[in-house]
This record gives sequence, structure tokens and C-alpha cells, in this order.
Amino acid sequence: MVGPAAKREAVAHLRNRFEMSERRACAVIAADRAMIHYRSIRPDDRALRARLRSLAQERRRFGYRRLFILLRREGETSGITRLYRLYREEGLADALCASNALAVRKRRARRKAIGTRAPILVAARPNARGSLDFVHDQLDSGRRFRVLNIVDDVTRECLAAVPDTSISGLRGARELTALVAQRGKPGMIVSDNGTELTSNAVLKWAQDTKITWHYIAPGKPMQNGYSESLAYAGLRLNGRMRDELLNETLFTSMAQARAVIAAWVADYNIVRPHSALGYQTPAAHAAKLKAMGPVSPPVPGSEPGPIADTAPNNVTLPQALLSAG
Repeated sequence: MVGPAAKREAVAHLRNRFEMSERRACAVIAADRAMIHYRSIRPDDRALRARLRSLAQERRRFGYRRLFILLRREGETSGITRLYRLYREEGLADALCASNALAVRKRRARRKAIGTRAPILVAARPNARGSLDFVHDQLDSGRRFRVLNIVDDVTRECLAAVPDTSISGLRGARELTALVAQRGKPGMIVSDNGTELTSNAVLKWAQDTKITWHYIAPGKPMQNGYSESLAYAGLRLNGRMRDELLNETLFTSMAQARAVIAAWVADYNIVRPHSALGYQTPAAHAAKLKAMGPVSPPVPGSEPGPIADTAPNNVTLPQALLSAG
């Protein structure tokens, strides 16, 4: 009985049950009389709560931060602290409550790779590096299908998501050819060592197009991260697709799967805020990078020069110090 609401109820109970005065009832439970008379002046938030629950129902795997971004786009002026309070009061954060179907359940943590990593330096421009990976699911009939995801690692755009019951290396090469005709050649492509991605058709395609194809070490999907905070974008997209779409949808046919996946990809690129991009959408981030233009080379003389001349060949540090006095 520590909250103001509980104390107000206790005072009302004492006055009704034992016919105490308000002053004596407050003294019994150590409540301030000003608190008993206080009435909330918060604005009516029923519309905001209803919209928050509606968005949580629509975006079942979104937490309060992404829901806050979506509400801000709609013109909501409330701060993230207030939204988080409403988020908790509506029970959207209580994943342990079995009766709450809207709560976001946390995924089990994966084992992290250990050891040294060799970063692949990539220019901050669209089409600098792409990733390919597969994600699997099945129809309600039990028939399995897979989705070939092609991602721009810099802008995080999903360039293509190809669902089919069978995707060979030749089919992957055809999809890449169509993508290159539309966007131009990427600087590099990264993938795992799957049989389709190491087939003769893919190897011949990479050789004919003169595109560098980097295969990560088996069992080390994080090896191809090109900075400490950015890892395999294809795996990130697969995780999001699995978490937000495949686990939430019952597919009845391949035609339905293609339509639903295409709609999700459009939403992922244009609407869904991406935390690694400062909660921008991948399309907005790509447009921003394109507006900046190509990265210009450093201006000669703009970098400070060395404070001393370099030592000649075969001259050790002690000799240089003795020569300098």
C-alpha cells in the first residue's frame, strides 16, 4: 500500500467502514491530505493508447522504440518516456503474461563468435557490397520452400527476395543478372559456402561479370563484418524476416507466399525504421547517400605532415637518437 491510488482507496475504506474523519484516516495510514485531494491533470490519452495497441497488433515484433518512430511520423508529439509508460501500462512489455498476445517475446541469445576478425573495408555508398543468403519455411501442406535474399550491406535495402520451392545456382545467377542490369555492378558480393552459391553457374557468373565474390569461413557468419557495429546484413534481414513475417504468417500457396513476401519487402525498405541507420528507413538512407555523391579523395596538404623526417634504411632507433644528440 505505497502508491497514491492505493492510499486513496484505503482512506475511503476507513471513512466508509469505520466512519473516521479524513484527518484521522490519513494519520492512520500515514497519507498526506493534499495527496488524497489531488486529481490528475494529465490529458486524455485514450486515443493514443488505442493507436498504440493498434500498431502493436499490426507490428507484433516491434518494441516501443520503433512504435515511437511510427507514431512520430503520424504527428504524435508525446515523448518516448511517456510512450514507454503507456506501453508498459497497456501490458505490451509483459512477455511473461500468457494472456497478453501483443507482448514482444525476447529471442534466445545466440552464441557469439570469438577470436580475431578481419574486417572488409567498404565505401559508404550504395552498391558497394551485397550479401546473399537463404531462409527456409513451409506451406500449411508441409511443402517446404526457401527465399533467396539479396541485401545491400551499406544501405540495408532488401534488393530482392525470391521465394520458390527450388532455387538452383543457375536461378541465382539469373536473378543477379537482372539486378545488375537494374542497379549496376556491386563492388563485392558476400555469401556463405552453400552448395547453390558455390556451384559452377555462380562461379562462372562471377568470373564473366568480373565481380569479386567473397566466401565467409564455414561456421563463422560474423566474419564478414566490415566494422565493429555492422555485421552480415543478409543474416540480419533473415532474422527480421523470420521474426516479423515467417513466424507470424501461415502460407497456403506459393502465390500467396510471393505476394506476402513482396509486400513485406516493400514495407521493410520504405516504412520500417532501422535501428542501425538511426531509425531511418533503408530507402531514405540510400537516398541520403546518393545525394552526398561519391566520396571525394583527400585534399593534398590537408593532412598534417610528420613531425620529423623518416630514418634512412638500416638505421636503428639508438643510432638515430645519438645522431640527433
